[in-house]
Amino acid sequence: QVQLVESGGGLVQAGGSLRLSCAASRGGYVMAWFRQAPRKEREFVARISSGGGTSYVVDSVKGRFTISRDYAKNTVWLQMASLKPEDTAVYYCAAGSSAGAYRASYDYWGQGTQVTVSS
Repeated sequence: QVQLVESGGGLVQAGGSLRLSCAASRGGYVMAWFRQAPRKEREFVARISSGGGTSYVVDSVKGRFTISRDYAKNTVWLQMASLKPEDTAVYYCAAGSSAGAYRASYDYWGQGTQVTVSS
């Protein structure tokens, strides 16, 4: 079992920045961020390899969001800049043994943290 705890969400104006953190109880997993806006499906945002050498973000946030990790601290961050109202969602941290863009690729999930971007 892996416990994931997210933090760092909040209310920010459009154009602002936030950094989300995800603390894992142990490492060695591919880590990812998903988000779910009201009345929408949960969608993949970014992932990073277990060693941190490879990362990927979806086109809709490319150039604005960056995923990174500290392997020793079992912590993953999602740095979000130039935020837009459409980025408003609950953001979830996930961990799994294989890289993927689907919910089924990840075995462990955090409780989520709310990000609200006002216009």
